Amino acid sequence: MSNEPDDKPEVEEGAPKWVVTFGDLMSLLLCFFVLLLSFSETDKAMYKEVAGSMSEAFGVQRDIKTLDSPMGQSIISKDFEYNRIIPTISKEEAILERLKKEINEELEGEGGVKDLIKIETGKNKISIKLMGESTFDSGKADIKPKMKAVLKKIASILKATNGNITIAGHTDNIPIIRGQYKSNLVLSMARASAVAELMIKKNKINPERISAMGYGKYRPHASNLTREGRQKNRRVEIILHTSTSNMPDMQPYTPKETKQQGPRIIAN
Repeated sequence: MSNEPDDKPEVEEGAPKWVVTFGDLMSLLLCFFVLLLSFSETDKAMYKEVAGSMSEAFGVQRDIKTLDSPMGQSIISKDFEYNRIIPTISKEEAILERLKKEINEELEGEGGVKDLIKIETGKNKISIKLMGESTFDSGKADIKPKMKAVLKKIASILKATNGNITIAGHTDNIPIIRGQYKSNLVLSMARASAVAELMIKKNKINPERISAMGYGKYRPHASNLTREGRQKNRRVEIILHTSTSNMPDMQPYTPKETKQQGPRIIAN
């Protein structure tokens, strides 16, 4: 006859309740450490050293040529940056495109004049070159009526920008025999001043931003031995300086209320 009691303790099926709580805790800890790892920096140099030791131990080895020293890299930033492309455009390019669009619209159908206007970008500057007789008649400093509208559009775009504006007049080397201006240098200064005055009076650009300069024949863009070269040398350049680092004589322009004054005239 068995001495075991008839009443046996009931055992619930499945895992104990504490196992469920423990599993939840482990899952949370795993997520926490994965999150920490995702924000960490991986040391490529250490990784390559460890990987190289392992490959040597297992008889696998290969040479990888590198030009730069390995640096730490974020796992998240790597996946995030390489999976999307962000289009970027500099402020110079944005201004350049708008200038081209406005000038082309204003000179629609004026192929000859349009070809004499060149817009270029350089280091921290945008240059608008009005070449030949596009803006002035020979030996004169009166802006042509058609170009006044173009210059107003150019000025309205430059007004919305920051930075100083240089207006430089240039001529060819053909001497002035008769006329209002006694030399090419005086003529180049008068033309630069005329463009500066238009920008200040018609578009209300702060005169502190503008300098008018005359170079005469002394800074030719091309050879004066040919007709085409002389046409390129007879020009007025409107230069927007997006940085003043290459302009030791001028202070950075900061908008403020000032009285309207004339442009500065600098002879060179």
